[in-house]
Amino acid sequence: MRLAPVKSLRAKLALRLAALYIVATAIAVGILIYQAYDTAASLNDRELSLRASDLARYVVVGSDGKAHLELPPALAAGYQAARDTDIFTVRRSADAVLAASPSSFGQVAAKWPLGTDDPSYFHLKDFGSDGREYYGLTILQDSAAGPLSISVARAADADILVHSLLREFVLDIGWVIPVLVAITLIVGVVAIQSAFRPIAEVSQMAATISPGAMSIRLPDKNLPSEITPLVGAVNHALDRLEQGFDLQRKFTANAAHQLRTPLAVITAALDTVDENAEIATIKADVARMNRLVDQLLRVARLDAVALDVTGRVDLNDVAADVVASMAPLSLAQNKSIAFGGDDKPIVVRGNRYAIGDAIRNLVENAVAHTAAGSEVMVATSANGTVSISDRGPGIPRDQRSHVFERFWRGKGKSSSGSGLGLAIVAEIMKTHQGTVTMDDNPGGGMVFTLRFAPSAVN
Repeated sequence: MRLAPVKSLRAKLALRLAALYIVATAIAVGILIYQAYDTAASLNDRELSLRASDLARYVVVGSDGKAHLELPPALAAGYQAARDTDIFTVRRSADAVLAASPSSFGQVAAKWPLGTDDPSYFHLKDFGSDGREYYGLTILQDSAAGPLSISVARAADADILVHSLLREFVLDIGWVIPVLVAITLIVGVVAIQSAFRPIAEVSQMAATISPGAMSIRLPDKNLPSEITPLVGAVNHALDRLEQGFDLQRKFTANAAHQLRTPLAVITAALDTVDENAEIATIKADVARMNRLVDQLLRVARLDAVALDVTGRVDLNDVAADVVASMAPLSLAQNKSIAFGGDDKPIVVRGNRYAIGDAIRNLVENAVAHTAAGSEVMVATSANGTVSISDRGPGIPRDQRSHVFERFWRGKGKSSSGSGLGLAIVAEIMKTHQGTVTMDDNPGGGMVFTLRFAPSAVN
């Protein structure tokens, strides 16, 4: 089974840091344990060398000219008590053993070469009546009787205390080191998180950049030097995008503005021409062009100028005014329009003209799509909502996610709309921190609802 590759930079750093800590700790622990055992062995060798030196110091030459070992009572008693643990042999020559404890060790050592200034080590197996194991050394020492070859050894099981301490030390390391590694890793992960916090803040700020907030730039202070060039490149790209958006907005506004005068002249000229089928068609086309130009100007204003949404607006008054202005158009198409308002004023924070535009666009759509002889209903509610209901064909569910996109008209639509009306509504509600939603109208048609933020109501 192949594991998925890790994509998070923080996770990669944490994993590599963990691997580095574990390897470094394993090496350090190995070196520490080796040094502990090596030190114990060195101390043991040092002790054997000191014992050999002590034995040479107590070799004396008698009045008869013969050398012999004369240990102090306490030291002699100690060797006697540990005769099976600590053994030695003092030789003057290959066949002249001055002293041995026990004598059997003297017989064995007599067969060995004499010692030198540098110690030579030996290992005895199954020595003595108990068949014990011994480790020792042979070294040449100066004495009153001249150079002596002294062999000293200690039973392997005599150092059980030292080995027990070493085992305890290893066991302690066995559970202490993982805890220390875990703590170190936690500290390392926290340090990595702290180092990445400025990058996360910059990412959150970048997520807020949109066509309506193109002036935002990412801060390049307190960032890792590796990230600063990327942030600078992104800011330069945003500068170029803002310039492009600004040119596009100016072009849209200028084009719409330049078209208004010719269209007004054409409309006025058509009003003086005798009515017939062709003139009616031309008038309808010009009316659609006038509406498109008007909507383009509204979009340009929304994009270029920040709306003042701090005013107090009565939704009842705005909705009633829109219904009154749209009534003649509705009646001319054999459709009725009704308004149902709350008994008390419904005051929200916002821009009266922008809210009126949003309601008007929804009412125009409802009138355009509702069936002849039916009614468009506009209603307000005390919770800060305005709903517009129609009796039209409705909107397929698979197309509803696109209805608020600019210039989207839907598949198979024969309507002459420009696809800007609902986009304008969505933009106005976004500016007011509200929402616009759509639902099926019981009995057919759609219900569009403007919902203002609770904090903006009353």
